[in-house]
Amino acid sequence: MSRLSVFAVAAAVGLLGIGAACAQTGKVTVVTSFAKDVTDPFKKAFEKAYPGATLDVQNRNTNAGVKYLEETRSNNQVDIFWASAPDAFEALKVKGLLQKYQVKTVGIPEKIGSFPINDPQGFYFGFAASGYGIMWNDRYARANKLPEPKDWSDLARPVYFDHTLMAAPSRSGTTHLTIETILQGEGWDKGWRTIKEVSGNFRQVTDRSFGVPEAVNSGQVGFGVVIDFFAFSAQASGFPVKFVYPTVTTIVPANVGLIANAPNKAAGEAFLDFLLSPAGQTVLLEPGIRRLPVLPATYAQAPADYPNPFKDPSLGARVKFDVEISEKRTDVVDALFDQMITFQLEGLKGATKAIHDAEAALAKKDNAEARALVKEARDLVAAMPITEPQARAPEITSAFTGAKEKGARQAELEQQWAAFAKGKFEQARTKAEQAVKLAR
Repeated sequence: MSRLSVFAVAAAVGLLGIGAACAQTGKVTVVTSFAKDVTDPFKKAFEKAYPGATLDVQNRNTNAGVKYLEETRSNNQVDIFWASAPDAFEALKVKGLLQKYQVKTVGIPEKIGSFPINDPQGFYFGFAASGYGIMWNDRYARANKLPEPKDWSDLARPVYFDHTLMAAPSRSGTTHLTIETILQGEGWDKGWRTIKEVSGNFRQVTDRSFGVPEAVNSGQVGFGVVIDFFAFSAQASGFPVKFVYPTVTTIVPANVGLIANAPNKAAGEAFLDFLLSPAGQTVLLEPGIRRLPVLPATYAQAPADYPNPFKDPSLGARVKFDVEISEKRTDVVDALFDQMITFQLEGLKGATKAIHDAEAALAKKDNAEARALVKEARDLVAAMPITEPQARAPEITSAFTGAKEKGARQAELEQQWAAFAKGKFEQARTKAEQAVKLAR
């Protein structure tokens, strides 16, 4: 008997008892950040596997889902939380909003890349994995004579100005993980420098992560910062897109957890086990989903060119992602991005374009004074209002708890950061424009 068959038999035996309970309890209520393209195939497969069960899918972005569970904990009506961001699950765990469970599927390794697949204490579990990178429309790139990027820093080059798109991390858990990955991979100061240099080329910052692949697929914009499965599913659907994992990336599990005081606990357990079973893992390979399974045997059914982090040790190896660091500063990082980039994008783009123009002028006619001004301009754009230790310090993180008494302090910090960024971008643009004049 093959390994895959062994896993299938083991999972089937383990799930038979739950199937009866699921049929009795009926509805499984799931709060998820995943789109219908992902949830619908799982809903169909789960309800077929467990006649009498109904999967009630409530879509909320990750941050909104966490807040909803916090606000309704005294009268919880949700069985399962299902999303990508591990730091969101860590936050739910710390707040006592998840309950332990022992999964029945065997054969899932402890880690994927350098990241633990499951919570060591059994409060949440990886059901799939994803990395973060750059997606582009090949037809758009060729029509505009744009090169294929390979690393984050490539997107900061002048040639990509106004051709790139990304979602706001405050509105997308997957985008937040992309930002956090860069910060952990490159360090706080260098990471933010890279993020702002790339962001200066953005056409816009979208409200939802789904907006990025949609724009790239349709050719409205050429390049997007995305989670990998957006590109893989688009390729499987016939869109002319490509994808690359930059050097600084990580492979992070997308997770599922059973909510504390779940009204239909048995049904929730059944769905959780189904996601991790061979049958559930195979659903991940469907063209509309294309996520990385956590059960290695599943890759035997994958297309020949499908990424396999269990066989390619380079995927996610460079960044040792620390979920605790990410969880402690999530709200601060998101607020910094919004105040420096999302809400200051025009100012950032103006400074970035002026720097590009100055460097182009210097390439034709060098000038030491002008070059020094350009360096000052770049440093002004990269400047940060707080240090990395401050981003995790209680005096700042406590302002972002959502409590009413903390609201004034949060608003004060955000206003300070916005003013800081606006002033630095204006100064940078002025210096870059001075450099252009000197180089002529």
